[in-house]
Amino acid sequence: MPVTGVLHTVDAGVAHLTLDRPEALNALTPDQRELLIELLADASADPGVRAVVVTGSGRGFCAGADLRGGAAGGERVAGDVARMIRTGAQRLIAAVLDCEKPVIAAVNGTAAGLGAHLALACDLVLAAESAKFIEVFVRRGLVPDGGGAYLLPRLIGPHRAKELMFFGDALSATDAERIGLVNRVVPDAELDKSARDWAARLAVGPTRALALTKQLVNASLDGDRAAAFAAEAAAQEINMTTADAQEGVRSFVERRSPEYRGR
Repeated sequence: MPVTGVLHTVDAGVAHLTLDRPEALNALTPDQRELLIELLADASADPGVRAVVVTGSGRGFCAGADLRGGAAGGERVAGDVARMIRTGAQRLIAAVLDCEKPVIAAVNGTAAGLGAHLALACDLVLAAESAKFIEVFVRRGLVPDGGGAYLLPRLIGPHRAKELMFFGDALSATDAERIGLVNRVVPDAELDKSARDWAARLAVGPTRALALTKQLVNASLDGDRAAAFAAEAAAQEINMTTADAQEGVRSFVERRSPEYRGR
C-alpha cells in the first residue's frame, strides 16, 4: 500500500515535503519516517532538485514520533531500544544532515521532540510567529533522542541546550530566534512565501558548491582546525571541476550575473 501522510511535489527545482497528518499534529509514523528518508535521498541524487523545503500541514509542524502504534510498549529485550533509535529517528536526522541539497524547515506550529530535531537538523529554519519548540522528552521521563543532544549544543551552546532539555518548556518562535535556533520569524500568513522565496534563491545557486559548503560547515563542528582546513582545500579542488564554478569565475571576468545550472 502507498504511504500516506507525506505530500511530495517538485516545482522549479524545489522539492516540497509536507507532513500531512494534521489530526495528529503531524506526529511521524515509521512509514512516514521511512518515506521522508527515501525522498531526501532522491533529492540528493536528482539533478533536477536543487533545494528542499520541509513543512507541516494544519496547525503543527511535527509533534514528534507517533508512539500510538506500539513503539512505546510491549516486551523488549536488551538492545531493542538502541536498535530502534539507530535505525529510526537517527536515520531521519542523518538523512537531513547528509542531503546534498540545502534543506529549509518552514515551521508552522508546534515542533516537539523528534519534530523539533527534524526542524533543527535543516540548514535554514524559518518559523511562523505561532511556532514553538519543545524538548518534550523530560516530560515523559525520557532521554532526548533523534540527535537532540548532538544538535542543540552545536546551535546554542551546552548551557542553553541543557536548560531546554532539563525543563522541557515550550520555546516561542521569538525566543528561538533570539538564542539562535531559527534564522527568521515571520507572520504566519507569510511563512509559505518566505520559504518559497529562500528556496527559489537556492535553486538558482551553484548547487554543488552549496553541497560542499554544507558538508564543510557540518564537519567543522566535529573536527580540529587541521582537519577543517584540509577538508576545505579538498572541497574547493572538487568544486573547481564543476561547470557552475567555471561559470562563476567567467561571469566575474565578464562583469555579468552568473547563470548556474546545478552542474
